[in-house]
Amino acid sequence: MSDTAQPQTVTRFSGLAEDYHRYRPGYPAAALAAVLEGLAPQPTAIDVGAGTGISTQALIAAGAHAIAIEPNDEMRAVALASGLDARPGTATATGLADGCADLVASFQAFHWFANAGALAEFLRLLRPGGRVALVWNERNQKDPFSRDFRLLEKRFGEAAMLAGADFVDEMLEPLLRNAGLSGVRRVLFENSQVLNADSLVGRVRSCSYAPRSGPVYDELLAELAALHRTYADAAGQVELRYLTEVIMGDLVLK
Repeated sequence: MSDTAQPQTVTRFSGLAEDYHRYRPGYPAAALAAVLEGLAPQPTAIDVGAGTGISTQALIAAGAHAIAIEPNDEMRAVALASGLDARPGTATATGLADGCADLVASFQAFHWFANAGALAEFLRLLRPGGRVALVWNERNQKDPFSRDFRLLEKRFGEAAMLAGADFVDEMLEPLLRNAGLSGVRRVLFENSQVLNADSLVGRVRSCSYAPRSGPVYDELLAELAALHRTYADAAGQVELRYLTEVIMGDLVLK
């Protein structure tokens, strides 16, 4: 994705901050432990594209000192209200000092700015021996409900508006290697989110590409209700299953 796309992607999340913070899933402790493994005690972590700070809070809970970088004012305001150190900035211009971090991470965001310019900024921030970590919660396609939920999302999301339309997952490991990172690896962790009928709607509304009003939105709500009826347990809950994907590389000591 080119840097020129960035201004549009920033505004795509305006008006979504409340739903995003309330209904997006967290990250499993095992994934955070893998991201921080081998780094300095209480490492300084920069969370780029931090949104409302869900991932920043996870980094802090795992033992890091974390700074959130988020260009969208509304999303950043939620992070600030949570007591986080959240600062304006972009993936190519964080405004932070050279060599200030042990970890530069991006959770559920790197597809917006997957380019060499962003990686150059990430490496500028790292101390020798530091790490870049890219993390996503992906729907577990082996789980029937999660698969059907993803199919519904894709049908109702405008194809041209899907996040990272020109982003291909296979580009990530070569991108990290070409940036000069070593030991590039990919690991997966199971994750899940329990939702009732209302929070299932909220989960869809937190996506930047979902319709939010009008006849298409009404149709989406009807199909979501049908999906919920099909899969809900006796308590009215469904479990959305994810695979949390972590792709990492290290800046080797010179």
